Amino acid sequence: MTWGGLRRFREPPAADVERCELCAEPFGDGHGHVVNLESRALLCTCSPCHLLFTQDGAGRGRFRSVPDRYLHTRDFRMSAADWDELQIPVRMAFFFHNSTLGRNVAFYPSPGGATESQLPLGTWDRVLAANPALAGVRPDVEALLVDRAAEDRFACYLVPIDACYELVGIVRLHWRGFAGGQEAWEAIEDYFAALRGRAREVLPEEAGDG
Repeated sequence: MTWGGLRRFREPPAADVERCELCAEPFGDGHGHVVNLESRALLCTCSPCHLLFTQDGAGRGRFRSVPDRYLHTRDFRMSAADWDELQIPVRMAFFFHNSTLGRNVAFYPSPGGATESQLPLGTWDRVLAANPALAGVRPDVEALLVDRAAEDRFACYLVPIDACYELVGIVRLHWRGFAGGQEAWEAIEDYFAALRGRAREVLPEEAGDG
């Protein structure tokens, strides 16, 4: 994720007209995002460009449109031992398949931005197998965002990748000191409350791609 892509989640929009970062056409309040798979940049795009890159192989496979799918399960099958094996030092992390690297990757939000964590593939494969209701995550453009709540209960959200970087932007903007501070945690809780309101809840035993 480039700094330019992350900055849009931390700063108010400029007063001038926003334009598609692919074709330069202006767009209104609503717009989509497209991932540049080579640079990992997140681009703001008009509706026609966003629609174009929903097709596999469009743009010689360099770009892929970010979908608008939100799923949520409050009973994500994961243990504290699994989390420790994944070497995540905070309570939140997101996981997605990077097709350029050909593997799953893990990142967590930090005051310095999105920080990558080494991902033991055996552990993560085991977690995925235990949660078939959240199978079918689309490479590069969707992620599983996991939140470790009180008493080692894990909630998981299948979200567009830009929603993960929105959370990263919130942490960068509000975090203070070592523990973050009240303002940061209130903003984080508001973020997850909004996700729960937007996402379709699925049960652990469901096995479908939503």
